[in-house]
Amino acid sequence: MKQTREYPLFTVTKKGTRWVEGGHPWIYAEEIIAKSAEPENGGLADAVSEGGKYLGTGLYSRESKIGLRLVSRNANDRFDADFWRRRIRYAWDYRKTVMDVPDLSCCRVIFGEADGFPGLTVDRFSELLVTQTLSAGMERLKDVIFPLLVEVLREDGQEIRGVFERNDVAIRALEGLEQNKGWYPLPGETPPASAVTEICENGVYYAVDVENGQKTGFFLDQKYNRRAAAKLAKGRRVLDCFTHTGSFALNAALGGAEHVTAVDVSESAVAMAEANARRNGLEGRMDFVAADVFELLPTLKKGDYDFIILDPPAFTKSRKTVGQAEKGYKEINLRALRLLPRGGYFATASCSHFMPSELFEKMLRSAALDAGVELRQIEARQQAPDHPILWNVPETDYLKFYLFQVV
Repeated sequence: MKQTREYPLFTVTKKGTRWVEGGHPWIYAEEIIAKSAEPENGGLADAVSEGGKYLGTGLYSRESKIGLRLVSRNANDRFDADFWRRRIRYAWDYRKTVMDVPDLSCCRVIFGEADGFPGLTVDRFSELLVTQTLSAGMERLKDVIFPLLVEVLREDGQEIRGVFERNDVAIRALEGLEQNKGWYPLPGETPPASAVTEICENGVYYAVDVENGQKTGFFLDQKYNRRAAAKLAKGRRVLDCFTHTGSFALNAALGGAEHVTAVDVSESAVAMAEANARRNGLEGRMDFVAADVFELLPTLKKGDYDFIILDPPAFTKSRKTVGQAEKGYKEINLRALRLLPRGGYFATASCSHFMPSELFEKMLRSAALDAGVELRQIEARQQAPDHPILWNVPETDYLKFYLFQVV
């Protein structure tokens, strides 16, 4: 290995070496069998095999089960501001290539490991950037990376007025990090007065509260799936379950649906969905219900709707609960399929990485069989390309979305 800097040297087991050489950027703490020195939490370290072969350089997490997250496999890289600036430009250039130009104003700019920023999410909502920092390494580097993000985007002519941190997630404790949220202090700048902004996606306008909304304020990963569903909605009576702030419902209404009913258990989400409908002049073709979808569906009659959309929250966030989640997914899909008439349309999704496509499809086949219907697949889709999937990192592959006709 050509050594161009002095970082602590971590020796990795044969099992860990095979894992890394297979393309995954994580080295678990239990696979690190020797350290030449103990880095600071979030600091850099070089990883080598038991035979001394250089594997890569990563960011150390002292308290996490993931001991080292690789950021480079090039022993000659220097991890200065220019390195991170190049990586940000690479990520932004990718979005400019794979996204429609209007969608660049509301997109995921950084998607963690898929963009070489392990543990960092950055979403853009119009003139605001919203970050979520989930690794000790990115927390340590944010004072370098965040100003560079703003610099790179502004150099490309993008208007950015502030950066809001949404670190109010319990998972930060696994990295020894505290929860917090608030404006990141960009040098020499005053933060915006409001954390609420407006975006336009697929021609639909939404108010986005980056301080209090779910995750970073809005779910961007379904943008093109919403567009695909809208194409089927024209002239149909649509039931949008788990509507949150109304995204699928609004797309369906704008797509020409005869009528759309949007349902969510959260009264505050339903109130925001109603406000979004008014903003888009669609309130006359929509109604909104605050209810538990599992309890509501059995009260409806077959044929009340000829297009049902299911976009539930993740039913499982660990491998331990996959079995229970499968039962939940089957029950909700079964109840929906029993309501649809022959020739009706059906959209269904899962946003959990721990529910793989094979298992989700097995569940759908079982639900259709029990409902006494057949499913004619129109499309099988995934997350939008601003949430890129690395084939060597299965954790980046999480969203499953299917469109069917019931026959």
